[in-house]
Amino acid sequence: MAEKEKGKIIVVCGAKGGIGKTLTSVNLALALNKKNINVNILDADFQFGDVSLALDIQPAFTMRDIMGELSNIDQASMDTYLTEHSSGVHVLPSPERPEYAELITRDALLEVVEMLRNESDFLVVDTGGGIQERTVDLIEQADQILVVTTLEMTSLKSTKLMLETLEKLGLREKIRLVVNRYDMESLIAAEDVPEMLGYENIYYIPNNFQVASQSMNIGIPFVISRSRSNLSKAFFMIAESVLTNKPVSVDVKKKRTIRTRFKKR
Repeated sequence: MAEKEKGKIIVVCGAKGGIGKTLTSVNLALALNKKNINVNILDADFQFGDVSLALDIQPAFTMRDIMGELSNIDQASMDTYLTEHSSGVHVLPSPERPEYAELITRDALLEVVEMLRNESDFLVVDTGGGIQERTVDLIEQADQILVVTTLEMTSLKSTKLMLETLEKLGLREKIRLVVNRYDMESLIAAEDVPEMLGYENIYYIPNNFQVASQSMNIGIPFVISRSRSNLSKAFFMIAESVLTNKPVSVDVKKKRTIRTRFKKR
């Protein structure tokens, strides 16, 4: 009997907080799930994770519980530690307190990730801001790395530094940029981001703050509650691109720009 193929790991990361990483993680996971894909989510922002809030779930177990029981957990029993969302997506939440993050070791984390990917077609990993030690451990295991940014000057500056760091680790071919709120009012235009950051194949998410904010506040991802919104359509296209490995074509509005400060060296 042929061995089951391992699920693919998508790590969602970003240089800063508040740029839409969790929004990207949960809506991408549910968009994939709507295509009859078996999806698990790992909330790897181990200090201040918001996946449970974004999905309005009340987990019985978190990553902290698994750290305490890992020697007794095998592939068959892992599923009992996951919380099932109404969509069918399964979630392993972050610890309930930030101080518990220090309990999570590299070896234990990678063992958990291996079991989670074996239980799904896709494992979507939501991470904290910046390049923390455990984040790097996860990024190195990824099949695809989604680096989220916005058009704000500080976000682009930090994203450029993050990309340079990941490239030094030999990960450039796995990286896809996600420009959140690409049509927001900004002196920097979305069409200039490829030149600034040195990446051509980019996912663009439109600016619909009301829909995005409401979905996070009520714990219902907009791909469910507002499936016909421009935000949802963007994530359905991204999910299709993830499955087919084909680029997404989006027309971005041209504006007055500032280019020279972030050109790729």
